[in-house]
Amino acid sequence: MDIFSTMKISASALKAQRIRMNAISSNLANLETTRTPDGGPYRKREVVFQSTQQGFSDALDSRMRDAAQGVTVSQVQASDKPPRMVYDPSHPDADDQGQVAMPNISLVEETADMMSASRAYEANVTVVKSAKRMALKALEIGR
Repeated sequence: MDIFSTMKISASALKAQRIRMNAISSNLANLETTRTPDGGPYRKREVVFQSTQQGFSDALDSRMRDAAQGVTVSQVQASDKPPRMVYDPSHPDADDQGQVAMPNISLVEETADMMSASRAYEANVTVVKSAKRMALKALEIGR
């Protein structure tokens, strides 16, 4: 694997983690949203990752067979978990029994996911920086 392939793989991971952080931010911002244009409470956004593969002819050209070439976000989907029901008869969205349908989002879980995404992003930035340093050192050797 060459330095540019390493950078390409890390760049795809950076993009995927950025999308993941945006989804988590949206979840945190809508933690208490009980009414959306679609009706009902906000539904948590979940990011689905998928590895990307290099084409077979490209693999033959670069002498890399079955090598993963990065990651992509295949979809950002709304969670299918039911809303969390909270008793608050004074809430404007309360039903006849005083129950309010709240988003089924855990602040602790979203915070942990954000920390994980942030660390993955930082790790990939480190990989890109290391590959850049190696490329520069290789150019210095050739002088």
